[in-house]
Amino acid sequence: MNNSVHGMTKIVAILSYATLLGWLIAMMLHDKHKSSFTTFHLRQSLGLIITGALLALVPLIGWLMNLAVLFAWFYAIYYALQGRKEKVPFLGDCYQEYLDFIK
Repeated sequence: MNNSVHGMTKIVAILSYATLLGWLIAMMLHDKHKSSFTTFHLRQSLGLIITGALLALVPLIGWLMNLAVLFAWFYAIYYALQGRKEKVPFLGDCYQEYLDFIK
């Protein structure tokens, strides 16, 4: 385990990627275990959830583009497991900027 990321912080970050329910639970736990690491992953995860939901509304091509969201989700959870802050490709910067209400 990465020395800079403690156990509960890492669990909260990983849990945020476990569907919307997991994100909500992680958000509640984040209030008790705040860190820049969990804030980062909560933003990335919510961004992926919103992107996936919006793409699901677009017939055919949206479904295909959701494969990219699935790849990004695996990418993000891999780095959360590693205890690292890595933005998802293409939209990660936007997630950090526009979801800054998550503190």
